[in-house]
Amino acid sequence: MTITEIRTYCTVALVVSALVLIALERFFPYDKGQKIFRSQFFNDFVYYALIQSYVLGMIISYLIQWFDGATGLSRLHLVSNWGIGWQLLFFFVIHDCYIYWFHRFQHKSKYFWRLHEAHHSTEDVDWLSGTRSHSIEILINQGIEYGVILCLGASPEVAVLKGLIDGVWGMYIHSNINVHSGWLQHIINGPEMHRWHHAIDDDAQNKNFSTKLAIWDWMFGTAFLPEARKPKAYGLGDPTFPDQYIDQHFYAFRPQEKNETDSEAGLVLP
Repeated sequence: MTITEIRTYCTVALVVSALVLIALERFFPYDKGQKIFRSQFFNDFVYYALIQSYVLGMIISYLIQWFDGATGLSRLHLVSNWGIGWQLLFFFVIHDCYIYWFHRFQHKSKYFWRLHEAHHSTEDVDWLSGTRSHSIEILINQGIEYGVILCLGASPEVAVLKGLIDGVWGMYIHSNINVHSGWLQHIINGPEMHRWHHAIDDDAQNKNFSTKLAIWDWMFGTAFLPEARKPKAYGLGDPTFPDQYIDQHFYAFRPQEKNETDSEAGLVLP
């Protein structure tokens, strides 16, 4: 199977996964009454999911190829002799651990929080919410993620398959589905924990930073999964946060408040 065919199949799988999650949100909603075409749906779907993803994908690909051409790292073939399955597993785990710690850092830093708060601004958390992320945040995260894959000499298929996993899992953990995975939630992350990460409840702030593997939160003391209650609401609690893509991007560069420090970044820090 050629790399082009793999990309085609992965694109189809991503679209089918989105449709399945949308259907599950209708039949098994966590928050009942949440609409498919909710507030800012067009903004998130067109500008973030379609246009931004496509443009940034090309930019990141160019930057990684330029860096590899300047350093020649991929010619060392550090993981080239591994099977594709082992390569995929390796990058899956190391990137997931990295993104957990970087995610925690974003909530602590007054500068990096500015790039991350757009992701937290949605007040209707659903399958599409994960696409709303500042372009600079995406450039950093995916530049590192796919740069490491290429520069360590992984097979081209690994990057494509990793992209599919990222896309499907991102939609899943934000989905409005009433999931009860029991002990698996201590290993594999899902919406039952990640929706709390977007909650405005005071005791939920700066919790559940994991993306795919929930083990990081349980290991490092940031897990939060209360029983018999649901979040009060989602979002930033900031009525001044803009509604449109361009404004949301520029809002990250608003003047710092005089009393704003790293310890006051993000939502309410413990």
